[in-house]
Amino acid sequence: MAKNIHTVFNSGRGMWENKKEGSSAPVSYHHTKNNALDRAEKIAGKAKVEHFIHGKDGKIQERNSYGNDPFPPRG
Repeated sequence: MAKNIHTVFNSGRGMWENKKEGSSAPVSYHHTKNNALDRAEKIAGKAKVEHFIHGKDGKIQERNSYGNDPFPPRG
């Protein structure tokens, strides 16, 4: 099963990272949050998983579904 993607800030490196759930190694890392988000959207879209966007404080700010929406909007 494909794993969700999280965009997080790594304060030790001073960079934004995209990580798969359950993995400590980043899939990609970027100097800006926008670059990280662009790459994460492509990764999540291809894998059809959820994308969680975290702020620098670590809290989830937003989440997007790319084909695996557990709570689709009502019709």
